[in-house]
Amino acid sequence: MGEVSRLGRKPVIIPTNVKVEFDKEGKTIKVIGPKGTLEKKLPPLVEVKINGNQIIVEKAAVQKKLNKKAKAFQGLARALINNMVLGVTQGFTKSLDIVGLGYKAEVKGQEIHFSLGYSHPIVFPLPPGITAKTERGTEQVQMRLILEGIDKELLGQVAADIRALRPPEPYKGKGIRYTGEVILRKAGKSGKGGKGKK
Repeated sequence: MGEVSRLGRKPVIIPTNVKVEFDKEGKTIKVIGPKGTLEKKLPPLVEVKINGNQIIVEKAAVQKKLNKKAKAFQGLARALINNMVLGVTQGFTKSLDIVGLGYKAEVKGQEIHFSLGYSHPIVFPLPPGITAKTERGTEQVQMRLILEGIDKELLGQVAADIRALRPPEPYKGKGIRYTGEVILRKAGKSGKGGKGKK
């Protein structure tokens, strides 16, 4: 817990090409940068202020029993703001591997068309702010899907929703997985005891 609150106290540096705004109540933060604009609601029990080129997140003055909660929200708010600054300056990427013979994905505008071994193709609409592209895979991977966006939270959710279309199965590992994800394989049933039973 100490690690989170220590990190929560660390200021977030505002790059020169980024503008940060708060609403009057200080409940919503808006970060504008070269890659776009993000606006998010801040967690409760925190106070955020700008000091020069730094954003400082502090715990709000709370009763002792809420202190632990406020510390956790402080760490959360700092991570949220830091990700917003990184998002509007650098952006985030998430990559998924499509494994299985004949499995594929095709990006058409703001839609991804999947063939995943079902009787029909699946059309997955991408939310605004998220883009996708495909790359040729390796020997074991049919295709790689690269998702990009400035909103880390939204990007993670989209990646999870796509993985859920065909989660990797434990026998041959076919399906959609995060790049680098290790699938715990199960041994296939090898017909032991099937024949020869009396």
